[in-house]
Amino acid sequence: MASEHIENKLKLLPDLPGCYLMKDINSKIIYVGKAKNLKNRVRSYFKSSHEGKTAKLVSEIYDFETIVTSTDKEAFLLEITLIQKHKPHYNIKLKRGTGYPYIKITKEKDPVIKIVSQVRKDGGYYFGPYPNVYAAQETMQLLQKVYPLRRCHGYQKRPCLYYHMGQCLGACFKEVDQAEYQKNIKKIKSFLGGNVAGIKKELTKKMEKAASEMEYERAAEIRDQIRYVEVTVERQKIISNDNTPRDLFAFYMDKGWISIQVFFIRQARLMKREKRLFPCIDTPEAELASFILQFYNQKNRILPKEILVPAEIDKEILADILNTPVKTPKRGTKRELLEMAQKNAQLLLEEKFRLLELDDRKTTGAMKELTDALGMAPGHRIEAFDHSHIQGSDLVSAMVTFIDGRPEKNEYRKYKLQTVDHADEAASTREVIYRRYSRLLKEKKPLPDLILMDGAMIQVDAAIDVLHNQLGIQIPVAGMVKNDHHKTADLISATGQKIGLDPKSEGFYLLNRIQEEVHRFAISFHRQVRSKNSLSSRLERIPGVGPKTRIKLLREYGSLKKIADASLEELQSKGISKKVAQTIKLSLNNQ
Repeated sequence: MASEHIENKLKLLPDLPGCYLMKDINSKIIYVGKAKNLKNRVRSYFKSSHEGKTAKLVSEIYDFETIVTSTDKEAFLLEITLIQKHKPHYNIKLKRGTGYPYIKITKEKDPVIKIVSQVRKDGGYYFGPYPNVYAAQETMQLLQKVYPLRRCHGYQKRPCLYYHMGQCLGACFKEVDQAEYQKNIKKIKSFLGGNVAGIKKELTKKMEKAASEMEYERAAEIRDQIRYVEVTVERQKIISNDNTPRDLFAFYMDKGWISIQVFFIRQARLMKREKRLFPCIDTPEAELASFILQFYNQKNRILPKEILVPAEIDKEILADILNTPVKTPKRGTKRELLEMAQKNAQLLLEEKFRLLELDDRKTTGAMKELTDALGMAPGHRIEAFDHSHIQGSDLVSAMVTFIDGRPEKNEYRKYKLQTVDHADEAASTREVIYRRYSRLLKEKKPLPDLILMDGAMIQVDAAIDVLHNQLGIQIPVAGMVKNDHHKTADLISATGQKIGLDPKSEGFYLLNRIQEEVHRFAISFHRQVRSKNSLSSRLERIPGVGPKTRIKLLREYGSLKKIADASLEELQSKGISKKVAQTIKLSLNNQ
């Protein structure tokens, strides 16, 4: 049975073509599919019975997202792009394939036209890729008949069969006029670029003539050729013949929120999409312009050759700052692609509004339950702390952040305790609280509305003491209490009083999530530290292995087993002397 979250999203699916991306519990894409009608297709996964692999796929789906396209064909082409990019586990056949083919005109003295599976930087002209392989082959054969180039592998001293059939210019046995060659190449490029009216008209006449002469098989063959041409060279927005690297930005504004879509077009293909959704403080045009500038100010963000934006955006200022052409397409493929991005932005925002309404009780409403229970003013940000150690060794602390009831993982923090060398909850709390909030004060960053400690009153008291007496700030502090089964039981106030939250309330549900999340985060960090310390300490005991050698070995191999399995020659190649390498091998093998 589908979860409540998925049920809510299924209600919002559009009756439009597009692609859907199924995700597992870790938000990893496990399947990409296409559909003529997204609503019907995606719903079928959760509303019908399945067997075998499909049933296993459905059992692993925890979320999904969609990308709307204008036509079924665009959905087909986008699907393969997404599969090649994400390599989902359940798309094995397509993942292992070579992908769709291209039609290529080679760059050499006497060029040839052929079908290839990859685009290379060899100076050739590439058209595609083409989802219908058979149609691409038929179109190439048609071009070879109408606009003949070289068909053989090179000079053969005598004409080949294709020359006698009028499908080769004779480069196999004579010098061909380059002007004639270039004339045919120009026509082929024009044809593959979408200018098919002339050849379709010529083929239509031939088909009608064959039919009038009762050569029905010939007429049917020409009819199929016309259809192959239309399928192969029909223009589309997802994949075009323009190889200019470009980024496209579109937005949709409603109810004080702005939805932004970013399409990345590379090698004439939609390679990636990013989406953003946030409250709109300024005008949507100003928000988008600011977003674009911040977008390209990020680390490792490379500017494309061209940026496409809606007409309302001030293109001159953006182009001047970014030193890149910023344009608004007026017509054609790029205009249609911009409209498609705007449609996706609208659908995303409409979906979010519905999900926010349905989810409000579990997030913002739950947050208000907690603040009301503690008798404090409504807030948005909670920071929770937990400590972890084993028999007083490898002491660490961790902090998680929840904003309006949702985890904000970019704000999570890890702490290796520096002043505590044994299991002391109060001392651990004092150190981590001081380090966290003295830094926020120094950097003049906003403080949380509520601090939660995953422990009894000893941690709550220690936190309050540091905040009030050392830092001089007033932040409400409460404790998360567990029962005998190590499960969330209640919330305890700064005075030591149990609040008595209803276990069936959304506030209790949020408290449970926070407590489990901070505990998970602290435990995972402790395991990392313990693992590294264990490896490091064992290496420390080997004579001749100093800090630099130890760090080098850990970075290179990551485990003692891999170090032990390495040969003497391999260890020496890392800059370790033969004597020390022999000592390392002997020590680890004895261990």
